[in-house]
Amino acid sequence: MSGQTDTPADTPADTPADAPADLQADPLRGDCANCFGLCCVALPFAASADFAVGKPAGTPCTNLAADFRCGIHDRLRDRGFSGCTVYDCFGAGQKVSQVTFAGRDWRQDPDTARRMFAAFPVVRHLHELLAYLTEALALEPARSLHRELRPVLDETERLTLLSPGELTALDLDGHRRIVGDLLLRAGELARSGIPGALGKKKNRRGADLMGARLKGADLHGANLRGAYLIAADLTGADLRRADLLGADLRDTRLAGADLTGALFLTQPQLNAAKGDALTTLPPALERPAHWGH
Repeated sequence: MSGQTDTPADTPADTPADAPADLQADPLRGDCANCFGLCCVALPFAASADFAVGKPAGTPCTNLAADFRCGIHDRLRDRGFSGCTVYDCFGAGQKVSQVTFAGRDWRQDPDTARRMFAAFPVVRHLHELLAYLTEALALEPARSLHRELRPVLDETERLTLLSPGELTALDLDGHRRIVGDLLLRAGELARSGIPGALGKKKNRRGADLMGARLKGADLHGANLRGAYLIAADLTGADLRRADLLGADLRDTRLAGADLTGALFLTQPQLNAAKGDALTTLPPALERPAHWGH
């Protein structure tokens, strides 16, 4: 479909022909060059240790430049915006900017802005689910679930292409429950070959482990899904094949920890944690710059 700047706002649009050719090179990785700075405008944040100042949803950050780039991108942590370095849209920014709204930016009119800002967080959640489902489909021990996972992944991708109005009316919680059940089963299958992994001792799902002293702990194959590990000491811990979906790793000490094969671990989780050059990571994830090398 050629560039359709006159596409009705509630009609799903294909990627415009005049959009950058590499738009879909890695659709689950944020591409700021093809986004209208949505995370800097649509989302609210409060003045805190993570943000030097606060702002309401729908208001541009004072650091957002005219070209939709961050004016202090290379100095965010130094300027008190560490929260920005943790956030990841999983590619939702360019999807909403270039596909849902066919390249029309929010500065053109208030109605476009309102609907774009409402659609963005929905697509962001859907893209995060796509990342998890894609990982689950790559798990060899979960092969028996692939026939169930594939259509749910396809349906999730279809939902990301809904019109703005359909996106905001979507029963996102209902879809997340469907995906969550499949991911839980996939995680259990992936951990099932590890002795003791499915036992009560290693089931810390949703546990409050804030500030816990777990240095050198054997968490091989543990279920840490949704666990609160804020400021916990996991220095040198064995986290191989641990299920970390939704675990809160803010300021978690991961120096020397082994995260080989960790399940459903995301870049934002790592960005929020504190590791070092000895922390072993899954190959698909990058060592955060602030960890040091």
